[in-house]
Amino acid sequence: MTEAAVLSVQNASKSFASRKALDGVSLDVRKGEMIALIGPSGSGKSTLLRSISGLQTIDSGAGRIEAFGNAVQENGRISGKVRDTRIRVGFIFQQFNLVGRLSLFTNVALGSLGRIGFLRGLFGAWPQETRNAAMQALARVGVADYAAQRANTLSGGQQQRGAIARALVQKAKIILADEPVASLDPVSARKVMDILRDLNRVDGLTVVVTLHQVDYAMRYCDRVVALKAGKVVYDGPAAQLERKQLIDIYGPEFEDVFWEGAPK
Repeated sequence: MTEAAVLSVQNASKSFASRKALDGVSLDVRKGEMIALIGPSGSGKSTLLRSISGLQTIDSGAGRIEAFGNAVQENGRISGKVRDTRIRVGFIFQQFNLVGRLSLFTNVALGSLGRIGFLRGLFGAWPQETRNAAMQALARVGVADYAAQRANTLSGGQQQRGAIARALVQKAKIILADEPVASLDPVSARKVMDILRDLNRVDGLTVVVTLHQVDYAMRYCDRVVALKAGKVVYDGPAAQLERKQLIDIYGPEFEDVFWEGAPK
């Protein structure tokens, strides 16, 4: 792990039966970066993100994943101290991962469980600090007016912004977002990406986001890491990612769906 890195993946592999979802992946993420993980379906993007958070174990062997200088997992085993690390890492899921029958406020307040304890959260005995933080976070992402509404009555974009607010209440220093806009309409998707970029640039949060939309990756992120068949095939500035490289990553069909104004 380099001195400036807050996340480090070293020689990580993950196999599902005979298929390698990750194949010797190494990656360092510096504090304050906003990185897009791109690649075709099945390239290993989500597996990598889940492995970084400790939601997925990597294969036994030389692979090791660290966050904030502490082991998340190594040799195919999750660290016994991973909970201390997870408190500082927020995970945004594609399908929001909110409890539908609970209010948006309660879902967001759940981000404080790592600090206040499960029982207080179970009975809704939120400290005033949590109540204030939840409302401030909801206001920050533009959905404070829906705080009392059940989560399952909200639109996908509103739920996803609630999920981001929950990570803010968690006081996460790193946000891992797994296809956070895949199921959203274009307007909602842009709002979510704008929020993530704002949290990165204004608050200095480190953001790693997996995206199918290559134009979003290049518009919102300074650095792009591309995976193909479980291997890193590009890691560098978004501005230097060329059309030929993208076609090599996604295949010749990518040419047919490339957006207007793409790199030459």
